[in-house]
Amino acid sequence: MSKYWIQLFVAAFFEVFWVIGLAHANGFWTWTATVILIIVSNYLMITVAQVLPAGTVYAVFVGLGAGGTVLAEILFFGEPFKWAKIFLIAVLLLGVIGLKFITDHEDDEVAEGGGT
Repeated sequence: MSKYWIQLFVAAFFEVFWVIGLAHANGFWTWTATVILIIVSNYLMITVAQVLPAGTVYAVFVGLGAGGTVLAEILFFGEPFKWAKIFLIAVLLLGVIGLKFITDHEDDEVAEGGGT
């Protein structure tokens, strides 16, 4: 796994926190932390999108962020647990994993001179 994919996963991890911050921030420091996380998360995503395909980067960023946010809401904030939500998050994560594998394969082909 390249450093760009790790950077993208970190950006998505921070996205979970800033989305939660938007819903639950209630004072100066929580709002300040939320704004900092928004800036850092989007900066990381943008820098990765300059190297990896932008559509894939955005899909992975939003997919992991959405899945992580739903899980965090269930685990920490009393959102009702429903098997349908877990199933749909699993499908979302399978799509993200598939995009990662396909993108790595396409990058290998381009590096070998076989892709477009």
